[in-house]
Amino acid sequence: MQTILKETASQLINLVLPPRCVISGEVVDKQGMISASAWRELSFINEPFCNSCGFPFEFEVEDGALCASCLDYPPHFENARAALKYDDGSRALILGFKHADKTYAVKSFMPWMNRAAQNIFQHTDILMPVPLHYTRLISRRYNQAALISSALAKETGIPTINDGLKRTRATVSQGYMDAKGRYKNVKKAFAVNKRYKNSLKGKAVMLIDDVYTTGATVNECAKTLKKAGVNEVYVLTLARAVKEGFG
Repeated sequence: MQTILKETASQLINLVLPPRCVISGEVVDKQGMISASAWRELSFINEPFCNSCGFPFEFEVEDGALCASCLDYPPHFENARAALKYDDGSRALILGFKHADKTYAVKSFMPWMNRAAQNIFQHTDILMPVPLHYTRLISRRYNQAALISSALAKETGIPTINDGLKRTRATVSQGYMDAKGRYKNVKKAFAVNKRYKNSLKGKAVMLIDDVYTTGATVNECAKTLKKAGVNEVYVLTLARAVKEGFG
């Protein structure tokens, strides 16, 4: 009976407020769906890509190949993967989810992110979102990375610890910083929540975030986790910047 009532209520809401694509605004069948026109503009990341950070190559490479950045500066995480390229096609989707309360879009992300990390989930013990400083969390009202991590936990059955990491200081916005500036900005900006220090030792943690730009933030998080005894750190993001000027 309760299921029937919920379905009826959902149908009535859709009649009054039809679900719309988070990117184009077109009417779609279900909340969280992407319209066909918006879908065609999304660029999904496929092989070949850097075995470490997941940066997509424009040419064929040998299995296990690394990009120049990872060769010169090996990251603290094992590897990073992303579902989408952060470009003109995905930008409205991500900014709407991140800043415009379009949190229902997280439903659309699940199959994309599952596909991106399909070979990594089996090695993962815990999901953990990149944290916001409490001052930014108050102004934004939600942590988009935590929403993704919670949704992935339901999809995969892997537990998420949404407060496993804390930002120990408020960092300035990194939107227009270069890689060097970003790394300096987040240095020593994170700490492991004391509540979980013992339970995290020896575990494999997958960091969750919305966009991977230079990798400065997730790299600092990984460094912090490993200092606390975490054995392996993986990174999964909805998108990653692949072109200068984005992210």
